[in-house]
Formats: sequence, C-alpha cells, structure tokens
Amino acid sequence: MAKVTVFNSITLDGVMQAPGRPDEDPRGGFAHGGWAVPYMDEVMGRVAARGMERPGSLLLGRRTYEDFYSFWPHQTDNPFTEVLDSTRKYVASTTLREPLPWRNSELLAGDAGDAVAALKEQPGDDLTVLGSGELVRSLMRRDLIDEYVLLIHPLVLGSGRRMFPEGVQVALRLAGSVTTTTGVLIATYQPEGASR
Repeated sequence: MAKVTVFNSITLDGVMQAPGRPDEDPRGGFAHGGWAVPYMDEVMGRVAARGMERPGSLLLGRRTYEDFYSFWPHQTDNPFTEVLDSTRKYVASTTLREPLPWRNSELLAGDAGDAVAALKEQPGDDLTVLGSGELVRSLMRRDLIDEYVLLIHPLVLGSGRRMFPEGVQVALRLAGSVTTTTGVLIATYQPEGASR
C-alpha cells in the first residue's frame, strides 16, 4: 500500500501561500510571496534532496502543477530539475485535459479523493504532495494523508492561505524533527486517528 506524504513550507501561523517567489500566488491580494527564500540553508537542502532520492510519484493540484511546469523545466542549472522532469506526476484537476504538457504527467480522473484512495491501494511507490493546498485539504478530510513533513518557518504573516483550514481538527504525533541554521523546524508528523 502506498503512503501519502505532504511536504510543505508553512509559517508559524500556518500560511503556505507563495513561499518561493513574489509572483507565485497573489490570490486575495497576497503581497508576501517568496517569504521562505531567506530561510533556505544547507540543512534544508539536504532534507529536500533525501526526499527527492526516494522512489515515488508526485501528487499535485492544478495550480501547483501549472506553476511548477512554468518554472522547473527552465532551470537548467538546478539538480532538482531532472528529478522533477523524470518523476511521475499525478495531477488533480477538473479543468485540465489530457495530454498534459509536462513529461511523465497523468491527470487523475473523477473525484481526487477517490483517485488517490485507489492509488494508495495499488502496489508501488509512495506519493508526495508538494504545495497543492486545496488538494491537501481534500485528502485531509478523507484521512488519506499518512505523513506531514512541515518546514515550519519562524515567521508570522497574519494573512494568506493556510494549510489547515479553520474548523478542521487533526491530531498529529511528532515522528521526528531537525532544526536548520536559520531556525526552520522541519517536523515530521503522523496522524493519530481520524480528522474532524
């Protein structure tokens, strides 16, 4: 049975919107894009590289898929580019149509939760969700997430799209942690019981 891991950067107040670039996701007038960049260091790079080395597929929502596709294939001097290009990418979207433009991409048919539940039942590699807030929240409601690797940045933004929506309760158990030189806590959590 495949495991679903969410790997995301968040702030202390739970914001996950636009960590990488100022223009990444300005929805709702969000003006803090690129907030995670000043916190990158060698420790974070090693953790990300270890995650990329494990066999598995990516699970992405439409917005994250389109953003990644517009950026990563053009980064010729970055070691993550070839990994992302070569990795199987499952995409949850009700608006995209096959064929998807990025190599090794497959559109999930029908309800995303049902499709991911079916993928989990198949023998094979694990699935990692990057970004994809709407998809994460959908999988959370269906108790389809087995692990959260959260890069918790020592920053409060006060606004922006959050990973854990208001009203959702998820009990988590800390399975491991490491702190970067810039104060980012990389915490691995596993759910304890069903989400509410």
